[in-house]
Amino acid sequence: MSKATPDTASPVATFERSLDELEQLVQRMEKGDQSLDESLAAYERGVALYRECQKALEQAEQRVRLLTDPADPASGEDFDAHGA
Repeated sequence: MSKATPDTASPVATFERSLDELEQLVQRMEKGDQSLDESLAAYERGVALYRECQKALEQAEQRVRLLTDPADPASGEDFDAHGA
C-alpha cells in the first residue's frame, strides 16, 4: 500500500499537517525577530493554513454525519463542546 500524496491525503492527515505547520509558524512569529515582510508572509501563510484546517474539520464532520445517518446526513445535530 503506497502513502498518500499531498493531493490525495485524507482530511485528518491534512488537518494534522496544517495544524503542525501553523503551530510552528506561530512560535516563529512570537519570537518577534522577523522583518515586516517576513511577518506579513507568515501571516498570509497562517491564514491559508487556518482555512485548510477549517476545510478538513468540515469534511470530518460530514463523514461523521454520513456515518450517523447515511439516509439523511443533514439531520445530524451540531456537537456542543461545552455541554450546555
